[in-house]
Amino acid sequence: MTEHHILRLGHHGDGIAEGPIFAPMTLPGETVTGEIEGQQLRDVRIVTPSEQRVAPPCRHFKSCGGCQLQHAADDFVAGWKVDVVRNALSAHGLETEFRPIQTSPAQSRRRATFAARRTKKGAMAGFHGRASDVLIEVPGCQLVDPALLPGLKVAEELALLGTSRKAELAVTVTLSEEGLDVSVANGKPLDGLLRQQLAQTCEALALARLTWDGEVIAMRAPPAQTFGTAQVTPPPGAFLQATRHGEAALRAAVVDAVGEAETVADLFAGCGTFALPLAQKARVHAVEGDAEMIAALEGGWRRAKGAKPLTVETRDLFRRPLLPDELAKIDAVVLDPPRAGAEAQVAEIIRAGVPRVAYVSCNPVSFARDVQNMVAAGYRLDWVQVVDQFRWSSHVELSACLTLPEG
Repeated sequence: MTEHHILRLGHHGDGIAEGPIFAPMTLPGETVTGEIEGQQLRDVRIVTPSEQRVAPPCRHFKSCGGCQLQHAADDFVAGWKVDVVRNALSAHGLETEFRPIQTSPAQSRRRATFAARRTKKGAMAGFHGRASDVLIEVPGCQLVDPALLPGLKVAEELALLGTSRKAELAVTVTLSEEGLDVSVANGKPLDGLLRQQLAQTCEALALARLTWDGEVIAMRAPPAQTFGTAQVTPPPGAFLQATRHGEAALRAAVVDAVGEAETVADLFAGCGTFALPLAQKARVHAVEGDAEMIAALEGGWRRAKGAKPLTVETRDLFRRPLLPDELAKIDAVVLDPPRAGAEAQVAEIIRAGVPRVAYVSCNPVSFARDVQNMVAAGYRLDWVQVVDQFRWSSHVELSACLTLPEG
């Protein structure tokens, strides 16, 4: 076996040697050996470890595929994630101030999707192994909130009822104010008996809500989430920030970027993560493509105390972005698009000359593209706040402030 020197980390967290050769669970500066299969290095052995290499905090790390970077020191991972964003901007000739990264603590993930299947002796649930379909049980998982771990037992019980030994359930478990909110995909087709058994299981396991392939089977209590002073019951499986810490960090950055704006448009608003807290001090127009999510947002606003006027609109912003005449009286825009970014909407914001934009992104590449267009039109990128709420993964999130200088 030949030796390879790891030069850098790729966007998925693998080490990259000359070639390029991709070596999982390695770090820059390390010398490693292994068997080359295509561009992948298998059976990796560390010859010379990096000073940034640490003992993984989770006993499941070597076999489980849930985390990619537990072998790296926290400071190294933080610096690497900031550099991912910095390099994406640099590729477009952009520079700005980077605020200190906000990293969610261990055991703080409030949602996880467990795989579950039946076995000869019963059922098992966990995460898939690294680059494998093998199911790994993770009772000591250091990623998820401990209150989420009972969801493993829930997933096993549901597998016994609703799948065969040849199939596998995807069981998404979310912490809510009223307990576990469980949404199952890939289950058996529903019939009268299965509905009855699932409803009984929801009651016996004290679940807040149980959804089966998109159909709500039972709801003991609305699985509420708190956004600002509002209580919102999201539709099953609706988008939710991964940790409360990460949500708070992004919200604080958005509030700062919006400043003293009196009228705000929250675009790609989801269930109100930003719109509802902002409605405590500003008039808000919230726009979202999913009708159920926007209905949940509006319901939360109606029940909230002390909120200012808020209007909602269900609209596909990729096909029908808000136009300049609709943005004419808006003081600030909050953008929180999917990974594709918001190129069409950004073009209309530029045409409208909206003075302040808070841009939240889960994809540094599409973010940098959109920001380049805004800067070329006269906007200033004031600062970027990187938020790592997907701890030990290669995923990066951020919030940024853009302003249009007067004159």
